[in-house]
Amino acid sequence: MGPPKNAVRSISQEAFDEVVKENMDDLGMDPTEALQDAIQTLTLQGVDLSGIVTCVPGEGSVKDNPVIHCLDRLNQLNAGPSNQIDDETVELLNKLTELCNSEGSGNAAIASRNGGVEIICSICSKVQKGCEHAIVSALKALAFLLHDLQSRETFRASDGPKLVVGIITDGFENIDILSSGFAVIDAAATGNEVLKELFVELKIEELILRVLSVKREASIQSVYDAIRVLLTPDDNRVLASQVFGYARKFAKIGIARALVDSIRAGLSSSSLVSASIALKAVAVNDEICTSISENGGVDAVLICIDDSSEQGNKTVAKVCCSLLCKLAGSDANKTTIVEKKGMDRLIKLSARFFDDPTVLQEIMAVISVLSLRSPENAARAIEAGAGELALQAMQKFPAAQQMQKNSCLMIRNLVARNAANRTLLLNSGVEKHIRVAKQNHVSCKEAATDALRDLGLDDYNV
Repeated sequence: MGPPKNAVRSISQEAFDEVVKENMDDLGMDPTEALQDAIQTLTLQGVDLSGIVTCVPGEGSVKDNPVIHCLDRLNQLNAGPSNQIDDETVELLNKLTELCNSEGSGNAAIASRNGGVEIICSICSKVQKGCEHAIVSALKALAFLLHDLQSRETFRASDGPKLVVGIITDGFENIDILSSGFAVIDAAATGNEVLKELFVELKIEELILRVLSVKREASIQSVYDAIRVLLTPDDNRVLASQVFGYARKFAKIGIARALVDSIRAGLSSSSLVSASIALKAVAVNDEICTSISENGGVDAVLICIDDSSEQGNKTVAKVCCSLLCKLAGSDANKTTIVEKKGMDRLIKLSARFFDDPTVLQEIMAVISVLSLRSPENAARAIEAGAGELALQAMQKFPAAQQMQKNSCLMIRNLVARNAANRTLLLNSGVEKHIRVAKQNHVSCKEAATDALRDLGLDDYNV
């Protein structure tokens, strides 16, 4: 693991307060001016001020900050001889959660910078069975505090992964503990390869499968979010993430199959979107994609696509198209999708959401993958209306960069091995729109050039 990229400078609370004091004593600034100058100067110098309590001297102190007040009192109660968590501790934890959930307040950074993670981990280690409400309050607060590299490293140093996995295991029958516990895993593993590895070493996949199998009806959102995070290579400190291997391990024990079962619940499930994103994260190779289809995954996704069209649910439409695109990476699945009238269903979906280029670009991505190296599928796509979709969408949304790019990619795959499609699309006048996309959007240049070349145009590089 290499050093963090784009590392920023940090400053202690004491050093910050000293800068403000110097502005007043040495430069004769009034308190408000001294504070604002310190903030501006340090920010321009690239100093990270997150977690620093900024208060005007004489009008308040660090100790007056409500977050600091909560932490000080929690620390006092936690230092007591009793292992029982009293009502005051629970109230303070709930207050801390409320403060840290205040968007734009910076309170989560203040809490984690002033020992919040260590205090809550210590409280969690002392909670006895029968105090479920206390442990839920502690886990909810902890999830908010794990917001950056430092707070997550503090969590690791506090033996947090083992602690949380143990709490989830012991409190398995309590839905609130499962939900808040997996929310902590989600927050902790985000952007941290070491914590992902620690959770896998603790066999988190077995616990996840148990929840998906036994508690499926509870539809616990954070479980799906945790799967996604554990299988996402989002730590820029590492050159080669291990998440690909974790995904294969997850699939091997049955998590992919369990996720298909979750998706079968359809739009009636509040976790459909999260389950679809989680399944996409697990589907990392041809073997897994094929097994998902064999367990009914393609059928389930196509039904959700149909239902999203009927119910006008754009979010489900986009997420399910994205999942279908991943599954279509398997040649066997390409055939299955086309045989199940996937092309027609996608074009029908495009007609339903033709006012939204973000939906159209996902549909185009699926058709592009289905047509890749398959002249037969490309012909079927044109028969279904993919050519008209490309032409009309490029005309209607010239400023939609990603949609324009996906349209060019789709056109390329439609014509690369199909001369008949080439003639049809050229006669439709699509060349003009490809050239406009190439000229107007840098991100489209390569895809547009490739599309023009595969359309058989000699001046494709102009």
